[in-house]
Amino acid sequence: MPKKKAKPKKKPKKKAKAKKAKAKKKPAKKMKKPKKKAAPKKKKPVKKAKPKKAKAKKAPAAKKAAVSPENIQPKFKIENIVASANLGLELDLYAIAQEVRDVEYEPEQFPGAILKLRDPRASLLLFKNGKIICTGCKSEAEVAYSINRAVKLLAAHSKPLE
Repeated sequence: MPKKKAKPKKKPKKKAKAKKAKAKKKPAKKMKKPKKKAAPKKKKPVKKAKPKKAKAKKAPAAKKAAVSPENIQPKFKIENIVASANLGLELDLYAIAQEVRDVEYEPEQFPGAILKLRDPRASLLLFKNGKIICTGCKSEAEVAYSINRAVKLLAAHSKPLE
Protein backbone atom coordinates (compact mmCIF):
# COMPACT_ATOMS: atom_id res chain seq x y z
CA MET A 1 0.00 0.00 0.00
CA PRO A 2 1.43 3.38 -0.97
CA LYS A 3 2.15 5.85 1.76
CA LYS A 4 0.03 8.95 2.03
CA LYS A 5 1.87 12.17 1.68
CA ALA A 6 1.69 14.37 4.70
CA LYS A 7 -0.06 17.68 4.08
CA PRO A 8 1.74 20.74 5.35
CA LYS A 9 0.04 22.18 8.41
CA LYS A 10 -1.46 25.64 8.08
CA LYS A 11 -0.49 28.20 10.63
CA PRO A 12 -3.37 29.42 12.73
CA LYS A 13 -4.36 33.06 12.01
CA LYS A 14 -3.99 35.56 14.74
CA LYS A 15 -7.56 36.63 15.38
CA ALA A 16 -6.98 38.05 18.82
CA LYS A 17 -5.10 41.09 17.49
CA ALA A 18 -7.74 41.74 14.83
CA LYS A 19 -10.51 41.69 17.46
CA LYS A 20 -8.61 44.17 19.63
CA ALA A 21 -8.17 46.53 16.66
CA LYS A 22 -11.93 46.41 15.91
CA ALA A 23 -12.76 47.00 19.55
CA LYS A 24 -10.76 50.23 19.49
CA LYS A 25 -12.69 51.60 16.50
CA LYS A 26 -16.16 51.20 18.03
CA PRO A 27 -17.53 54.34 19.69
CA ALA A 28 -18.57 54.19 23.29
CA LYS A 29 -22.17 53.11 23.80
CA LYS A 30 -24.58 55.84 24.77
CA MET A 31 -26.64 55.49 27.87
CA LYS A 32 -30.30 55.06 27.12
CA LYS A 33 -32.73 57.32 28.88
CA PRO A 34 -35.34 55.54 30.94
CA LYS A 35 -38.78 55.63 29.37
CA LYS A 36 -41.37 57.75 31.10
CA LYS A 37 -44.53 56.03 32.10
CA ALA A 38 -47.65 57.43 30.50
CA ALA A 39 -50.15 59.07 32.81
CA PRO A 40 -53.38 57.11 33.21
CA LYS A 41 -56.00 58.17 30.68
CA LYS A 42 -59.06 59.97 31.95
CA LYS A 43 -62.36 58.48 30.94
CA LYS A 44 -64.62 60.67 28.87
CA PRO A 45 -68.18 61.13 30.13
CA VAL A 46 -70.72 59.20 28.12
CA LYS A 47 -73.24 61.36 26.29
CA LYS A 48 -76.84 60.33 26.28
CA ALA A 49 -78.34 59.73 22.89
CA LYS A 50 -81.01 62.24 21.86
CA PRO A 51 -84.09 61.02 20.07
CA LYS A 52 -83.99 61.78 16.34
CA LYS A 53 -86.63 64.04 14.87
CA ALA A 54 -88.55 62.79 11.90
CA LYS A 55 -87.67 64.77 8.76
CA ALA A 56 -90.48 65.97 6.57
CA LYS A 57 -90.22 64.65 3.04
CA LYS A 58 -89.91 67.30 0.36
CA ALA A 59 -92.08 67.20 -2.68
CA PRO A 60 -90.16 66.39 -5.85
CA ALA A 61 -88.82 69.59 -7.40
CA ALA A 62 -90.41 70.77 -10.59
CA LYS A 63 -88.17 70.97 -13.63
CA LYS A 64 -86.24 74.23 -13.66
CA ALA A 65 -86.83 76.59 -16.54
CA ALA A 66 -83.99 76.89 -19.04
CA VAL A 67 -81.66 79.79 -18.33
CA SER A 68 -81.50 82.35 -21.11
CA PRO A 69 -78.59 84.76 -21.67
CA GLU A 70 -80.94 87.75 -21.19
CA ASN A 71 -81.56 86.72 -17.56
CA ILE A 72 -77.84 86.52 -16.65
CA GLN A 73 -76.26 89.73 -15.33
CA PRO A 74 -72.69 89.00 -14.19
CA LYS A 75 -70.94 91.35 -11.79
CA PHE A 76 -67.29 92.02 -12.55
CA LYS A 77 -64.41 94.15 -11.36
CA ILE A 78 -61.34 95.13 -13.36
CA GLU A 79 -58.26 93.89 -11.51
CA ASN A 80 -55.49 94.20 -14.07
CA ILE A 81 -54.99 95.72 -17.49
CA VAL A 82 -52.09 94.82 -19.77
CA ALA A 83 -51.10 97.38 -22.39
CA SER A 84 -48.27 97.66 -24.88
CA ALA A 85 -46.67 100.75 -26.39
CA ASN A 86 -43.93 101.49 -28.90
CA LEU A 87 -41.82 104.58 -28.23
CA GLY A 88 -40.05 104.47 -31.59
CA LEU A 89 -36.75 105.00 -29.77
CA GLU A 90 -33.80 102.80 -28.83
CA LEU A 91 -33.32 102.49 -25.08
CA ASP A 92 -29.97 102.06 -23.31
CA LEU A 93 -31.07 99.54 -20.68
CA TYR A 94 -27.68 99.45 -18.92
CA ALA A 95 -27.70 103.21 -18.32
CA ILE A 96 -31.37 103.12 -17.28
CA ALA A 97 -30.67 100.37 -14.73
CA GLN A 98 -27.73 102.35 -13.29
CA GLU A 99 -29.38 105.77 -13.05
CA VAL A 100 -33.14 105.31 -12.74
CA ARG A 101 -34.55 104.29 -9.39
CA ASP A 102 -36.71 101.13 -9.09
CA VAL A 103 -35.36 99.53 -12.28
CA GLU A 104 -34.13 95.93 -12.35
CA TYR A 105 -32.10 94.67 -15.29
CA GLU A 106 -30.53 91.22 -15.48
CA PRO A 107 -29.82 90.44 -19.14
CA GLU A 108 -28.76 86.86 -18.29
CA GLN A 109 -32.25 86.18 -16.92
CA PHE A 110 -34.54 88.32 -19.10
CA PRO A 111 -33.83 90.63 -22.07
CA GLY A 112 -35.89 93.52 -20.70
CA ALA A 113 -35.57 95.91 -17.77
CA ILE A 114 -38.38 96.07 -15.21
CA LEU A 115 -39.53 99.46 -13.99
CA LYS A 116 -41.81 99.32 -10.95
CA LEU A 117 -43.93 102.38 -10.25
CA ARG A 118 -45.48 102.92 -6.85
CA ASP A 119 -48.37 105.25 -7.72
CA PRO A 120 -50.20 104.01 -9.67
CA ARG A 121 -48.96 100.58 -8.74
CA ALA A 122 -47.75 99.24 -12.07
CA SER A 123 -44.85 97.37 -13.62
CA LEU A 124 -43.40 98.25 -17.00
CA LEU A 125 -41.20 95.95 -19.06
CA LEU A 126 -38.75 98.02 -21.08
CA PHE A 127 -37.04 96.57 -24.14
CA LYS A 128 -34.04 97.88 -26.09
CA ASN A 129 -36.10 98.35 -29.27
CA GLY A 130 -38.33 100.89 -27.47
CA LYS A 131 -41.30 98.65 -26.78
CA ILE A 132 -42.99 98.81 -23.38
CA ILE A 133 -45.43 96.41 -21.72
CA CYS A 134 -47.44 97.95 -18.89
CA THR A 135 -49.18 95.67 -16.37
CA GLY A 136 -51.00 96.13 -13.09
CA CYS A 137 -53.10 99.22 -13.89
CA LYS A 138 -56.83 99.18 -13.23
CA SER A 139 -57.99 101.71 -15.84
CA GLU A 140 -56.95 103.21 -19.16
CA ALA A 141 -56.20 106.51 -17.42
CA GLU A 142 -53.70 104.76 -15.11
CA VAL A 143 -52.06 103.10 -18.14
CA ALA A 144 -51.63 106.45 -19.91
CA TYR A 145 -50.28 108.11 -16.75
CA SER A 146 -47.81 105.24 -16.12
CA ILE A 147 -46.46 105.27 -19.68
CA ASN A 148 -46.09 109.07 -19.64
CA ARG A 149 -44.15 108.90 -16.36
CA ALA A 150 -41.90 106.22 -17.85
CA VAL A 151 -41.27 108.35 -20.96
CA LYS A 152 -40.15 111.28 -18.76
CA LEU A 153 -37.76 108.99 -16.85
CA LEU A 154 -36.37 107.32 -20.00
CA ALA A 155 -36.03 110.32 -22.34
CA ALA A 156 -32.45 111.04 -21.26
CA HIS A 157 -31.38 107.42 -21.97
CA SER A 158 -32.83 107.00 -25.44
CA LYS A 159 -31.83 107.71 -29.04
CA PRO A 160 -33.71 107.50 -32.34
CA LEU A 161 -33.96 104.06 -33.97
CA GLU A 162 -31.47 103.49 -36.79
